[in-house]
Amino acid sequence: MKLSVVIPLMNEEESVEPLFEALAGTLADIEHEIVLVDDGSTDGTVDTARKHLPANAKLLVFNKNYGQTTALAAGIDHAEGELIATMDGDLQNDPSDIPSMIIFLEENGLDVVAGRRAGRKDGMFLRKIPSKIANTLIRTLTDVHIRDYGCTLKVFRKEVAKNLGLYGELHRFIPVLVQLYGAKMAEMDVRHHERRYGRSKYGLGRTFKVLSDLLFMVFFQKFGQKPMHLFGSLGFIAFFSGMAINLYLLLLKLFGQEIGGRPMLMLGVILTFTGIQLITTGFIAEFIMRTYYESQNKKPYIIRDIVGKKTHQ
Repeated sequence: MKLSVVIPLMNEEESVEPLFEALAGTLADIEHEIVLVDDGSTDGTVDTARKHLPANAKLLVFNKNYGQTTALAAGIDHAEGELIATMDGDLQNDPSDIPSMIIFLEENGLDVVAGRRAGRKDGMFLRKIPSKIANTLIRTLTDVHIRDYGCTLKVFRKEVAKNLGLYGELHRFIPVLVQLYGAKMAEMDVRHHERRYGRSKYGLGRTFKVLSDLLFMVFFQKFGQKPMHLFGSLGFIAFFSGMAINLYLLLLKLFGQEIGGRPMLMLGVILTFTGIQLITTGFIAEFIMRTYYESQNKKPYIIRDIVGKKTHQ
């Protein structure tokens, strides 16, 4: 199978039939399958999808709403194509961009092509401006220079997509996960259409969730395999700062000054114990990281290729 198209759906009843028509028209020359994932729709999305399901499509129906990241992960797990494309089911992404993305990927020896929505057809204040702020913040903190983190339309090589480790609500941070995997990635402009049916599932209420996930991604990117470098460094800074304050106050006490009511005494004690706690947390995090890899027989590295003599058992 050349291509699998993974599409999460939630309350997209009116979009399903035209989505199938658009995919059939634009991917007619490519051997492909469609993997739909219904993420707990409460309208007639599932019934409509069953009614119009093409022969080359499969529908995964969740028992409740788990979120877009989980829906993408499930679709990727069940995809069989050598290439995997992901897109939204609301018809704002254009399936006709997929063939050109495949050509761009293969001609440039890439592992991932990320769509960049040109002329984005969304509301300025509720969608575009928050998205621009989020993109800038993510780009600055992670040093992964993708302009449009929020575009679901992407094309992956199978081995990359199936090893991203999508959990929680990390779909916005897929470019960061791709970079952590060590894959070759580039962006290209894709079409973007106004929403024709239904309502958007995104809003300002997601802001704090995105910020929380960003903190996790920055930690995972920089210290995922070496958490002691973060907790240990902060711990030693806090510990020695506290000890320096305590030593200073001890000298004052020896020279006959009263130190019992000074705020610095409390600060010194707090910094000292905070430092000990951070260092201890670093040790615990190191043990958890090692357990994560060893219990699942995972390796902290990925080999792209082996060149030279191969030995056989």
